[in-house]
Order: sequence, then structure tokens, then C-alpha cells
Amino acid sequence: MKMSPQEFLDWKTKRITLLAMSGAGKTTLANKLPKANWFHYSGDYRIGTKYLEEPILDNIKRQAMRVPFLRELLLSDSIHISNKITVDNLAPVSSFLGKLGNPELGGLSLQEFKRRQKLHHQAEIAAMNDVPDFIDKAVDIYGYKYFVNDAGGSVCELDSPEVLETLAQNTLIVYIKIPPALEQTIIERAKSDPKPLYYREAFLDEKLAEFMQLKNYASTDVMPPDDFVSWVFPELFKSRLPRYQAIADQYGYTVDANDVSTVKGEDDFIRLIADALGSQQ
Repeated sequence: MKMSPQEFLDWKTKRITLLAMSGAGKTTLANKLPKANWFHYSGDYRIGTKYLEEPILDNIKRQAMRVPFLRELLLSDSIHISNKITVDNLAPVSSFLGKLGNPELGGLSLQEFKRRQKLHHQAEIAAMNDVPDFIDKAVDIYGYKYFVNDAGGSVCELDSPEVLETLAQNTLIVYIKIPPALEQTIIERAKSDPKPLYYREAFLDEKLAEFMQLKNYASTDVMPPDDFVSWVFPELFKSRLPRYQAIADQYGYTVDANDVSTVKGEDDFIRLIADALGSQQ
């Protein structure tokens, strides 16, 4: 979706998709918008509560069944396990993805890791394809004029032109670009606190082979899980940047993360995007 600054300002039902790496401020920005006016659609929340809900719960139950005390309670239906996923707490999705490596250290086998990666890929495509329906629901059921799609950091990895076309036809795509100074901060933060991530399979195969050769690992089952995540994040970060930019160049617009951090509310947000539209015609 392309438009002039004035067309955007006059747009009565503003619908925006925010794209960026994790840590760029998408969710923080979305939360600064007045909840009375803006429907906040979180792609990761939709993934966790709809498309991966059952696999996530199965994973938790599988872990609980290893504990004799909990096993007995589960088998007798004496306890119930449920998710407490919120827009601001997506830990169950992250824990389901898991980390590749030594099972004795909490890692996953390569086969199981790839199975979960595939499920996440399918779930993210489905969640983004749900955006048009949720735009309609936001208006029809809740009466929201405006809609913000807080897309997951791995949307640029989906290799699905159909998803991008759907988002571009129904929303204004805005890419939050991280400046070089912030890039290193995010990389160092991720390396010191490695978290599960989604990887394109081709990227995973290439970087995993490189990592194992570099570290002389004969099998993924002997790798410390955090080691690969810490090592590969800078590579993943660099590989995603041109993908985000290509999406913005073809379908939308780019804003600077430093400018995003200065946004205090709705008026600042709208002016930021209008300025981006004006400078990128």
C-alpha cells in the first residue's frame, strides 16, 4: 500500500503493519497508541494462542510427565495445565521453539528442532494471513477505527510473496530500521542472553555446518544449546536486514528506530509515518 502524506493523514481507518528485528521497539511503539482507538494485533500472540497452542501444551505436558509426582496427577486428571500467554509475555512460544543441542543440557535433536521450526513457519504464515479478518473484526465487533499489526521478527524469513501481498493490500507496511549504534547493542544483548529463534532452513543448514566445523562438533547432540544460539545471532541479524529493506522498498516505508524511540503517543506516531511517506515518495 502506497500513499501520499496527506492521503495517510486523511485515512479514516488507518491500518499499519510494523516490521522489525526483535528489540527495535515494535511492541513498545504499539503500546504507546491509545487502546481506545487502536486494535493491537500481535502476530506472535496469535501464533501462541491459536496455531501452536496444542503443540506448546503437549511440550509442557511431556516435560511434566518426566516428574513422577506430576505424572501421577496428570494421569488422574487431578491437575490442569494451561498457557498464560499475553502480548507482553510470549515465553511459551519461545520455549516451544527450543534450542538445538545436547538433550542432557535441555537441547533438542536436529530432527525435533526442525519439526518445531516448520510448525512455527506454518503458524506465522497463518497468523499473517489472518490480518484481513482481524481488521474486519476490529471494526465490526469492537468498533476500532485504527489497526496496528505488530508482526513477528521472522516475517521477513517466510519466503511467502502471498503473505506480503496480503499485508500490503490491507495495511501500510512500516519497517523500523535499526541504526548501526543500536545494532551492536542488540547483538551483544542477544549473545549474553541467548533465546530460541526461528531460522530459514537453508540458513540453518549453512550456518550449522559452519559452526560445527569451527567448533569440531561431530553431532548436534554434543553441542551446548546456548553456544550455537549465541554464535549464530549476529549472522542471523545481518541476513535479515536486507530482507526487511527489500520488503519496505517494494511494499512500504522505512522509519529510523531512534525516531521511533521519541514517539510519546498517537500524534507523534502519525506524524512520524507521514514524514516517512513524504520523504520516500
